[in-house]
Amino acid sequence: MSLLPLREMPQSELAKLKLVLSDIDDTLTLHGRLPALAYAALERLQKAGLKVVAVTGRPAGWCDHIARMWPVDAVVGENGAFYFHYDAASRKMQRVYAQADMVRHGNVAKLHALAEEILKKFPGTAWASDQAYREIDVAIDFAEDVPPLPLSVAQKIADEFHQHGAAAKVSSIHVNAWFGDHDKLTMSLRMMKELFDIDGNISNSEIAYLGDSPNDAPMFAHFSNGVGVANLRPFAALMSDLPRYITKAEGGIGFAEFADAVLSAR
Repeated sequence: MSLLPLREMPQSELAKLKLVLSDIDDTLTLHGRLPALAYAALERLQKAGLKVVAVTGRPAGWCDHIARMWPVDAVVGENGAFYFHYDAASRKMQRVYAQADMVRHGNVAKLHALAEEILKKFPGTAWASDQAYREIDVAIDFAEDVPPLPLSVAQKIADEFHQHGAAAKVSSIHVNAWFGDHDKLTMSLRMMKELFDIDGNISNSEIAYLGDSPNDAPMFAHFSNGVGVANLRPFAALMSDLPRYITKAEGGIGFAEFADAVLSAR
């Protein structure tokens, strides 16, 4: 499937959107930082009446902060291991996990032992700097706080996890791995139904997903209004499914470009 410029997305489709789901790293961020323009775009979309949800591989500790502090309605974190929703009126955080407590605790111990062995096989990789704040998955850094390694190395790391029965996804900076059948899509669909009473299958045309890397492929496969930011292009060959549209700008500037198009259409 060819990537169409975002400007070719019909105004009627943009105007129908009620829910925006977005990856964070290199989709909302740019070169590792969150541009003010992207943060403002989240706020503008929310104030216009759209539901806005961050869908990320980042850890539970970060997601708690994001759910509380950012202009978002929920956060799906650790590649679908949970969703967090902060109710400002009651000052309560709702935390919903894909796995029961005992199951995930057992899986985490097994997963950490496996990750230690895999790290030894790939010099130049390291535990992700945010690993201490993770509850369910592990993240192997190949491009964030270490000198960047080729994407081919990241894919080999993912293959090692697969060979031991773990799920693994390559993002733009980490290889995330976990035991369980959850992913960004399964938890996003559950979150939409439980929080907003939106059926992600029936209401597909009212939902957009923005992303930038291979771990976003299941989301692009499901949501017809998939939008990649411009820096997705180097990952396209690794992805089983691509978005329909792509922005002109990279990262958070590309996200702001999308928000401008949505709000203009409304």
